[in-house]
Amino acid sequence: MRIRRISQAFAVAGVVTLAVVGHTVVDSSAFAESAATSTASACPSVGQNWSADGPFAVTEEASGVGHTVFRPTDLGGQGCGKHPVVLWGNGTGATPKAYAGLLRHLASHGFIVAAADTKSAGNGTAMLAGLDYLTSENGKAGSAYAGKVDLDKVGVTGHSQGGGGAIVAGADPRIDTTVPIQPGPQGSIAKLTTPMFILGGQFDFIVVPALLVIPRYTSAGHIPAIYAELRGKGHFEPVGDGGKFRGPITAWLRYQLMGDEQAKGEFFGPKCGNCSSPFLWSDFRRNAKAAQI
Repeated sequence: MRIRRISQAFAVAGVVTLAVVGHTVVDSSAFAESAATSTASACPSVGQNWSADGPFAVTEEASGVGHTVFRPTDLGGQGCGKHPVVLWGNGTGATPKAYAGLLRHLASHGFIVAAADTKSAGNGTAMLAGLDYLTSENGKAGSAYAGKVDLDKVGVTGHSQGGGGAIVAGADPRIDTTVPIQPGPQGSIAKLTTPMFILGGQFDFIVVPALLVIPRYTSAGHIPAIYAELRGKGHFEPVGDGGKFRGPITAWLRYQLMGDEQAKGEFFGPKCGNCSSPFLWSDFRRNAKAAQI
């Protein structure tokens, strides 16, 4: 059973001081077993075409309570039954529209993406409210989501301030994996208890990897964690369709939330695909717990 903790409030964007507090120690083998047994594993394979759109047509709609939802039009179709959830947080001043290409891409792979509409996602509250909304809809007779949401498979991701918000939200016990993209300083890595894929940009002069990203990766020794730094890219690479981040993020979520074994091979094992991709990554690191999977 995974051990999780509840999230706390945190500092606003712009603060660069990071605090490391006590860690919860967990068995990395449990993470691999959990991902492999996902109830969404019947979703169709995409081979290794992580950057290409998936097989689902996509519907974009407002939740009416502060979120834009990107989802497969045919919920429960193509063998999926239930769909994993991805929660999204925007960068400072941005809305989901700025990242619509990436969010639609994830929905085309079978994920239900609840993107918080807020332009200040750093406290993670609006992101987690998206999960509350989907939980309610999943149990509501007549809802398009009724019985179609896999509430046992939930990931959280976001960019910049939203990446910091993802770290905050990732401490919620309902979250199965956290993907901070060039994150702000919000949240405590020590409070995460599930796998993390943390991303930086080699030429990001706003969220400088050496100051704000790599130290957070190195403080995650208590969970499986991977750090990947995109070669030659700056802070706004994820805007629009996700850029070169799109494929790796998709593969990570497909393994963690769908149990996609081909996607697993991109990150884990002695021949992990990303471990030998120097033209994509300027830096790629796996901690000891990730290396054991």
